[in-house]
Amino acid sequence: MGQDLLQKNVERTSVTNAPPDCERGADEGRPISRILGFHQDEDGHWVVELSCGHTQHLRHQPPWQARPWVLDAEQRARRIGKAFACGWCAKGADSATLGR
Repeated sequence: MGQDLLQKNVERTSVTNAPPDCERGADEGRPISRILGFHQDEDGHWVVELSCGHTQHLRHQPPWQARPWVLDAEQRARRIGKAFACGWCAKGADSATLGR
């Protein structure tokens, strides 16, 4: 039998419980994290590791996603410690919201 992919969220590997160290941005109190590092997933796509405990893919796939800097090790290194608006924190997502 086939699997109903619409009923299952498989983002568990990217979402963890957010610790209280997410900063609040000046714009409407949006949570802001810091970039701790980067790693590549099993498909070779770059993933940013954030201080809040979440991760997010950062792809360079023009014209939809233009991030040529993510392909350059020196440019990635310069972004470590920089502020990053975590979309998961903004949504209030944690592993408890995803079901297992």
